[in-house]
Amino acid sequence: MGYETADDAAVYRLSSEIAVISTVDYITPVVDDPLWYGRVAAANSLSDVWAMGGQPVMALNLVNFPSKTLDPGILRDMLAGGAEKVTEAGAVLAGGHSVDDPEPKYGMAVTGVVHPDRILKNSGAEPGDALVLTKPLGTGVIFNANRAGKLSPKALEEVLPVVASLNKGAMEAALKYDVHGMTDITGFGFAGHALEMAVHSGVRMRVSFSALPVYEEAVKMYASGVTTGTNEGNRRVCGGRLLVKAGLKKEQGEILVDPQTSGGLLISLPEGQAKDLVGDLHAAGVPWASLIGSTEGGDPEIVVES
Repeated sequence: MGYETADDAAVYRLSSEIAVISTVDYITPVVDDPLWYGRVAAANSLSDVWAMGGQPVMALNLVNFPSKTLDPGILRDMLAGGAEKVTEAGAVLAGGHSVDDPEPKYGMAVTGVVHPDRILKNSGAEPGDALVLTKPLGTGVIFNANRAGKLSPKALEEVLPVVASLNKGAMEAALKYDVHGMTDITGFGFAGHALEMAVHSGVRMRVSFSALPVYEEAVKMYASGVTTGTNEGNRRVCGGRLLVKAGLKKEQGEILVDPQTSGGLLISLPEGQAKDLVGDLHAAGVPWASLIGSTEGGDPEIVVES
């Protein structure tokens, strides 16, 4: 697998029993706390392996850091946060690469493994499937509001553990079911990544806005005038294939194109299995998992209903 369907990672088959998953991602600081920044960046990088149905086995740090202007202790904490998440993922941290740069950036190149017959692609959704989303939406505006000093420390404290949580448990729960397609929700927002799945699977998605898990603080921030520099671009990418039929307020509509960092998994599976999967996800420590909609035949698009 390469870039043909804009899937989450590249996959190279080594034998009839094993394929290698390869992915890379790094981000600018989302918070001032370097330990949390490292955790979030690592969780974000690792997620693409789980989105393909695989298991991370090795990670390499990618670091840009201004060595002359910031305390080396900040770098130490960034890397410690990342290492913590790699260990939690059951993988090993095996080195990396660093560059002296005026703006800090951190992430990882991650290698994973998967059986060639069990790869979960974003192109496998089928008409009649149900759609499950495993994490709330709204991290883009929340992090921007924090940078602007408009977010309360308490609100940030509540969001960070969710953002930094790994998609490992969600993927493992999903593998017990007949999953047809899966992707994770990141920079193109919910609408952008859902549309990728719809287009490459050849299905129309019907989504209930009221069923979407959303950070309450994110809607408040949009209502107060905070936004991100990515929302409009994400909306343009969707073009006329994002059809909002629900009577949403402006701030609610922005949630659909809010760029996510370390977002959840969007899972497409037979309708009869969806409620059981959601129950298993809750039991596995993924309390935000929700049944959000369904797929049908027709022109690939996202139809948002109430």
